[in-house]
Amino acid sequence: MKERYFLYDDIENTKTRFVSFVGENQRYDLAIIQTDRHYGKSLVLNMQGNRFAIIGQDDLEEEGYLEYAFQLTEEEAEELRSFLMEII
Repeated sequence: MKERYFLYDDIENTKTRFVSFVGENQRYDLAIIQTDRHYGKSLVLNMQGNRFAIIGQDDLEEEGYLEYAFQLTEEEAEELRSFLMEII
């Protein structure tokens, strides 16, 4: 059997928030995971769309980032951005 070469194998305590809300354009089912791993950014999982991104304040301010990361329209991304600005 071939030996496995790990780049890292860490266990870390995290804080996870599950939230679901309905906006004007769609429903959002999210898991927001906070950890020390990503330099203060949160891992945001969109369970409806099966997509995720590592997001911090700077990412929320970057034009087109949420649209690209979660495959959303401008209107959908603005709903998500508005919510994430409150908690990230």
